[in-house]
Amino acid sequence: MKSDANPMQSAHAAPRCTAHSKRTGFLCKNPAVRGWRVCRMHGARGGHKELSENPAYIHGNRSRKNIIKRRLFSEMLALLQP
Repeated sequence: MKSDANPMQSAHAAPRCTAHSKRTGFLCKNPAVRGWRVCRMHGARGGHKELSENPAYIHGNRSRKNIIKRRLFSEMLALLQP
């Protein structure tokens, strides 16, 4: 039993990326990643994990949380000194 339906029809009917080219201004035309509005080249599933799970993480001394702590400590120390 042979089917006349094209197996690539579902791939051709997939939703398309909504990103525009900077150079031409045209739409991307690549299929969007499932659950996203853009394709893999335009940011779907991109980026790194947070904090210690990021490959560039070293010690965390310059994290936003530690910077705020150091500023508060410096302000408190300045208030205590005459």
